[in-house]
Formats: sequence, structure tokens, C-alpha cells
Amino acid sequence: MASYNIDERGYYGVFGGAYIPEMLYPNVEELRKQYLKITATAAFKKEFDALLKDYVGRPTPLYFAKRLSQKYNTNIYLKREDLCHTGAHKINNTIGQILLAKALNKPRIIAETGAGQHGVATATVCALMGLECIVYMGVLDVQRQAPNVARMKMLGAKVVPVYSGSKTLKDATNEAIRDWINNPVNTHYIIGSVVGPHPYPDMVARFQSVISEEIKQQLKEQIGRANPDRIIACVGGGSNAAGAFFHYMEEETVDLIAVEAAGEGIHSGKSAATSVLGTEGVIHASRTLLMQTADGQIVEPHSISAGLDYPGIGPLHAHLIKTKRAQALAVTDREALTAAYELTKLEGIIPALESAHALAALDQLTFQPDEITVLNLSGRGDKDLETYMKHL
Repeated sequence: MASYNIDERGYYGVFGGAYIPEMLYPNVEELRKQYLKITATAAFKKEFDALLKDYVGRPTPLYFAKRLSQKYNTNIYLKREDLCHTGAHKINNTIGQILLAKALNKPRIIAETGAGQHGVATATVCALMGLECIVYMGVLDVQRQAPNVARMKMLGAKVVPVYSGSKTLKDATNEAIRDWINNPVNTHYIIGSVVGPHPYPDMVARFQSVISEEIKQQLKEQIGRANPDRIIACVGGGSNAAGAFFHYMEEETVDLIAVEAAGEGIHSGKSAATSVLGTEGVIHASRTLLMQTADGQIVEPHSISAGLDYPGIGPLHAHLIKTKRAQALAVTDREALTAAYELTKLEGIIPALESAHALAALDQLTFQPDEITVLNLSGRGDKDLETYMKHL
């Protein structure tokens, strides 16, 4: 059986690794040597589990969406990550990484953010632990995610707008990496997705794997079996999908569906459908699939959803897609908006625009009446209300 877990060199198949400048080597090497040791200690596990339960509000419900299921004549369960403290799955990872930063004696925290949910989750755990917090955010995302910017500032974070490039997530990540190079001794960089140099993709996937761990237990309780027929999750960098897929990667009977942003159309020139448009290359210190020109220049992505507006995917997802373990689908801005309004009317749940892409993928699939589908509802739609109202 093929393995989908990371190898000792930090690769998933041909994807992954740590393509880093020399100045970052001590930081990344320290993390690589320490993260598994620290996270395996009884003290770390105890504090991590307690915070997930009492602070984040886990386990999140696995909700049978009755009216949505009726529409597709099947059984659709929503994993309600939108009910986590701060409104998305991002907090699972920031709790883990802030405990790691404390163990490594790093008092200054930096982060990048697109939709703002990772920024809010980072600012939240920094407030919880009394640590300094600087969040880099593309100026376009600052404008379209104003509620989250206000939340970060209220939590005590310094939000630094980034004006370079496409002024979105890729550029915020670039600036965060520059900061880390300039402040290597006292700073920990909390990366928000399964991207970046090893060990980040594996570390973030492990912290998010609580999602699939709970899905297995909850399905067993509700329907008497731990495995659904398929799991659907949206993918930008891909942390929520990594969490939802993690404990099912070796379960070949479970279909894994990764949903990317097609923007205004896959081949419109305004898209973020990396698995279709991407080729192998290096972005943010990791070898993966990314959208680039023939001479290796990044092609600017586009998505109505700030969290999916990224020109690459995490190396784990690149490996799952290349080996055909996961199927990649692409959803346009318009399809995502339609799916968001539909879930709101059918189930009384307003999803994040990112999660709306996963919901829209239901129209591209065929279902049997007895099949079980789990869709990871990665975040709530409060942050996107302005966009939703504009398009109503």
C-alpha cells in the first residue's frame, strides 16, 4: 500500500522539503529536531487537549444536514468547524504552535493571514499566553476582511498591511518570512496552513488531525461505522482538508475530494485552481504544485475567497492529487456564492466563502441514496457578510 505520510527527509513523494535561505536554517532545524519530541510529551498533550476542549469548544458537532441531504438524495454530514472559538478550524493549529513556541522560549510571534481567520486565531492565542503578536496581511485582504482586522487589533495584535505583488496571501507570507529572517532568535513563525518548509506541513496537519479523529468517533456513534464514502474539503494551502483527510489517507475505500477556487473560470486568467494550472516548483520554501510561468515567475491567483487566493497547494495535497489518492475539483466565485446562499436557506448556517466552495462541489458529484458524505465546514461566514450582501 502506498504511504501518504511524510518521510524522514520531509517529503510526501517528490513534494515538500525545506528550500530555505541559510539565515533561516537554525530556526527551521530547531523546529524539525524538537516538534515531535515536544508534542509527544505528556505535559504538552495534556495542555493541548484541555485547551481544545475548554477553550476552543471541541469536539465540534458532526451534523446531519437533513434538508441538504434531501436535495441530493443522499446522506450529508457537516463537520462544524465553524463552531470553534474564533469561527474556524485555524485555532486548532495556533493552540498547538503557541504551546510549541513557549516550549522553545520564543516570546515574539509572527503570522501571515488571508481571510483573517488564521490572524484572529494567532492573535487570540497570543492574548491567551501574553505574547507579542505581529500579523502580516495583504492590503486587499485588509479591505475585504475588515471585521477580522478589527478583531485582531482588539486582541492586541499589530496588523501590518502588505502592498507588494497581488496584495494578498502570497505577499503576506513573503513579508512574514522576511521578518523571521531578520528576527531569528526570539521569534516563532506560526504558519497557518500545510505549506512552507518542513516541518510545517506535517506539524500543521498533525494539529489539525483532531478533525478526522473526531469524525471517526462521531460517525461510529451515529451510524455504527467510522468510515464515510467520501470526505469533501476546500483547499487553498489546505489545512482544513489535511485535518479532515488525515486519519483516512490510508483508508482507500474513502474518497477524498479537494475543492479549489476556479475564480472567474479555470482558464480565465483569474483563478486559483492550482492542481489544474500548476506545475512542480518551489514556493515559500517547499516543493509543490504552483501556478507559474515557463520561466518560474508566480502567476497571480484570484478568488472571491481570501483564504483560497493562493498560487500553490500544500505538498501533502500535491502528493495526494498526483498519486490520484485525492480528486481535485474547481469551483467558481459565482458557484460558491450560490452554494453559500443555499446552505443558509436550507440549514440556517452561513458558511465562510472558503467552505462555500466545498459545498458547491456537491453539484459536480453523483451520489447513491445510501452513501455517507462528510463535508468539512471549515469556517463561519461572519467575515464575508459584506461580500455576500454585495452579491445578493
